[in-house]
Amino acid sequence: MSGVLEGIRVLDFGRYIAGPYCATMLADFGAEVIRIEKRGGSEDRFTLALGSDGTGARFLQVARNKKSLTLDPGKPAAREVVRRLVASADVVIVTMPLPALRAAGLDYETLAAINPRAVYTMISAFGSDGPYSERIGFDVLGQAMSGAMYISGDERRPARLQVPYVDFSTALFATVGTLTALMERQRSGQGQMVEASLFTSAVTLNNAFLMEQDLLHPDHKPQGNRGFQTAPNDAFQTRDGWIVVMVLGAPLFARWAELMGVPEWVDDPRYATDQLRADHADVIGARMAEWCHRRTTAESLAELERARIPAGPVYTPQQVLDDPHFQERQILKRVDYPTLPGPALVSDTPVRLSRSPHGIRQRPPLLGEHTEQILNELGFGSEEIEALRKARAI
Repeated sequence: MSGVLEGIRVLDFGRYIAGPYCATMLADFGAEVIRIEKRGGSEDRFTLALGSDGTGARFLQVARNKKSLTLDPGKPAAREVVRRLVASADVVIVTMPLPALRAAGLDYETLAAINPRAVYTMISAFGSDGPYSERIGFDVLGQAMSGAMYISGDERRPARLQVPYVDFSTALFATVGTLTALMERQRSGQGQMVEASLFTSAVTLNNAFLMEQDLLHPDHKPQGNRGFQTAPNDAFQTRDGWIVVMVLGAPLFARWAELMGVPEWVDDPRYATDQLRADHADVIGARMAEWCHRRTTAESLAELERARIPAGPVYTPQQVLDDPHFQERQILKRVDYPTLPGPALVSDTPVRLSRSPHGIRQRPPLLGEHTEQILNELGFGSEEIEALRKARAI
């Protein structure tokens, strides 16, 4: 059975995470994705290096199921290659500020003139309008400028999340937009521009706190792992590690109070609502901390689970790999790559469809592995390809 997106050709001009992972999601569901990068390899190919050639973990994660074409769109000799590629494409994904796109001839107006049926997905740091539209940026700017980094810190300093959630959420938002535009094209026959940005994604994810600030002006001060809306909602140290516990709503609080040996707290007006419990998190958190200090992580989690209270261990990366639920779910699949010391654990498609095939079909490509194949399909002969090489266009 073929993938849902079989027959859809995607050009991935993206870099780092947001654009490439959008293309990866399309590839997982059957689209043909051509990753286009400069002749020496783009910088994102070498992030978190694992291979003997410098190939990095992030590239391996976002480049499965793709073909690789080396191309410098800025070279005059490359313009015809770009034109034929775009003419053959259903989706074009780019991640550059608008001035750089125009300089490379990869802006929407230029490409739509070549192929008005193509969906053009543009991802940038700050979007195409506003005073920051020409700025460049990474995930951490979204974390910082959305307010999330401030409220995630403590009284000493802000705290970023090392996992680039702004990049990946932007990729998923862009994927939804791209698929929606493809569906609309079935009715209209026309492509359109899909726009996503790191800043917009980060603000969207932090919307509830921004809404609260706008209406109520609580001016939250950073308080580390402790939650703002209920208690207990924090990380607690056990005799041999750390766990997280979150109690939300009256039924959960009643069960927690019973487990803690303070059932009278259920009727205490100080703890009548989630917000009041958050306001008294120092008292509630101290009770939880004292309880955890007398128990190991395993003992704490076993008792909390029997009481049906949401809790979990704070894992190291190795403990994640050792977890039985992680292993049974097969969230990561082992994928061979020529320059690695062994198969890499690459994340499979993070959603499952019951009937339609999806997932990892082929390993990430070597740099330029499919250049000649793709150019031949576009009608370039061997002499033309050699001329492109001499011009350093491919």
